[in-house]
Amino acid sequence: MLKIDADLLIIGAGPAGLTAAQYGARANLKVMVIERLAPGGQALLIDVLENYPGNIEQKDAAGNSVGPRTGFEIAQDMHSQAEAFGASFLNETVSELTAEGGAFTAVLAGGGKNGLPQAITAPAVIMATGAIHRNLDIPGERQFLGRGVSHCATCDGAFFRSKKIFVVGGGDAACDDAQYLSRLSPRVVLIHRRDRFRAQKALAERVLHNPNIEVRFNTIMKEIKGEQKISSVVLEHEGKSYEDAADAVFVFAGTVPQSSLVREGSAQAALDEGGYIITDQKMASSVPGLFAAGDVRSGTFRQVVVAAGEGAVAAHNAAEYIDRLRGAAYG
Repeated sequence: MLKIDADLLIIGAGPAGLTAAQYGARANLKVMVIERLAPGGQALLIDVLENYPGNIEQKDAAGNSVGPRTGFEIAQDMHSQAEAFGASFLNETVSELTAEGGAFTAVLAGGGKNGLPQAITAPAVIMATGAIHRNLDIPGERQFLGRGVSHCATCDGAFFRSKKIFVVGGGDAACDDAQYLSRLSPRVVLIHRRDRFRAQKALAERVLHNPNIEVRFNTIMKEIKGEQKISSVVLEHEGKSYEDAADAVFVFAGTVPQSSLVREGSAQAALDEGGYIITDQKMASSVPGLFAAGDVRSGTFRQVVVAAGEGAVAAHNAAEYIDRLRGAAYG
């Protein structure tokens, strides 16, 4: 098996992984980051990253306001910054992670082709694999995925200008994307199964006062109907079902942690009830040398700034762990 050795292996290149890559490289470690999609993670889908420290209103050459930078722009800068410090990136999928003899081995799903390695070995690993959107698991959801059902307003919202759009959820993502969609259509309906939002208060207040958004609390989506495209949805409010016309449904019903690599085998880490990786304040998991940061970690406040901070902490403590292994710890 063709292997490449690294000091620090980071799996996932969202804000947590990108920040960890920068801090690891600045600690003079040989850092390898493996990402199966594009560097940036879910930050790539954020329209306006208004609550990221320092990301304030920008001006163009003519002095006109163009708003804060998008999540895509900030993620691109974080990627470039990590590369500038010396971190290496590999667009691949890790199919298996093992721990043996004080080292981890990440087996690559597409390894061995075109001269690419089949595995990466390292004494320390940071899991920054994030989480994916949770489905509603209702009739019609999978049938219309990509044809009216979406998890990304900035990706698909433009297809439904002036149409009737339903948004499902009550967190930051649901409120943020409802705001975005309200600039494309005056007929946005945000439904939430509880009697109030769990989103940050500023976001929730903005939604509640937006004339283009109708909010329906204590409401559940039971079915998505149509033929070639969505025509209606079945909703339930306080035990009573009714049908309403619809052109699109954007689902933000929580997330599922991408922790399968550490659920079993020799790199098995302790997980909470939701499947998120449990760590201490140093971002260290129950497996020596295995750290976690960002949305895959248990108990986090799921924000870009939090993920970035956890990535920095994880990389710092991973570097100290590696120094102790090599007998080079300070003091």
